[in-house]
Amino acid sequence: MSDLKVLEHALPVAPLKIAALESCTELGQKVNDYIVQFRKDTSKETLSSPVFSSYQMDNYLIECRCPRFGSGEAKGTIRETVRGKDLFVMVDVCNYSLTYSVNGHLNHMSPDDHYQDLKRIISAANGKAHRVNVLMPFLYESRQHKRTKRESLDCAMALRELVDMGVSNIMTFDAHDPRVQNAIPLIGFDNFNPPYQFMKALLRAEPELKVDKEHLMIVSPDEGAMHRAVYFSNVLGVEMGMFYKRRDYSTIVNGKNPIVAHEFLGSDVRGKDLIVVDDMISSGESMLDVAKQLKDRGAARVFVCTTFGLFTNGMEIFDDYYNKGYIDRLITTNLTYLPPETLNKPYFVVADMSKFIALIIDSMNHDISIGAVLDPTKRIHALMEKHKKKLAEKK
Repeated sequence: MSDLKVLEHALPVAPLKIAALESCTELGQKVNDYIVQFRKDTSKETLSSPVFSSYQMDNYLIECRCPRFGSGEAKGTIRETVRGKDLFVMVDVCNYSLTYSVNGHLNHMSPDDHYQDLKRIISAANGKAHRVNVLMPFLYESRQHKRTKRESLDCAMALRELVDMGVSNIMTFDAHDPRVQNAIPLIGFDNFNPPYQFMKALLRAEPELKVDKEHLMIVSPDEGAMHRAVYFSNVLGVEMGMFYKRRDYSTIVNGKNPIVAHEFLGSDVRGKDLIVVDDMISSGESMLDVAKQLKDRGAARVFVCTTFGLFTNGMEIFDDYYNKGYIDRLITTNLTYLPPETLNKPYFVVADMSKFIALIIDSMNHDISIGAVLDPTKRIHALMEKHKKKLAEKK
């Protein structure tokens, strides 16, 4: 039974409302449009029941804002009732494009600012909502998820704080280490991954791609991303390789030990197309060094797939590596803010996640199992069968 068919046989927990913070406005609108379409296409026979009085609507978004005072302080406001609603709050903590004034000085919003705004909107709901759920694609402070010295445990503290404020479910994507959910073991925490959307976007950009052991290989850029590469290689039926980082632990640069070299473990990559998969690109230097080494080893094409494209040092280095032939495609999702100039890059491909998020929210609102959503294996297999048929028809 398809996901939409399951929804047709389930009751909503409460009327749905979505609070897309300013950082997530565009993605929130796309998600809303998909849910509107889902529910218009439903064939429920009991829509006349009072239970479904707010089921089919033209808009599930509520108006919410976090205006600021001249000092930089802020408050959260919700412009309509959320009493008895199943409220989903969406926030992109990596949207640095938003600004505000502090004593006349322009300040770009940081992840800390976005997280505080999230708490302000939850506080504005003030216990009136039937249930509060948070959808935070990039998990706040997820890179500070464990303690190695005398360090703060920022991600765990943030999760605990949200739970203490009454949040029932937290949904995120490709958490740096999903084990951080151990900080809130009795609260709903769902970590989704976008491999299906990666392959869909890649095949759309490269319709002639041959997916078999002779022509394709999956590569992990480091040991931390190996589980993603293992899954990808198994579900596609191709081989995998990995790099491990040799670091200089005697020095610290920008808060971390610098990488001395990337060492490769795996079979010969000569003449093969390679998919390098990771959770995020920050500055991109590490990922691009991996791509360069693969091309130096004789790889045919290198496709980089990453859930979050942060591009903290800009896009110039990616342009340079593309012009030199080290990367052929860079695929990232729209789960975090993407600078407008990225969309005009010839090598840049966006994997749209809005329909996937809409399905997650609609499933949660109906309180049905999201096991099928969590496991994309069947979707990938169906996509591969469709792709093979297209290739066979062209021969």
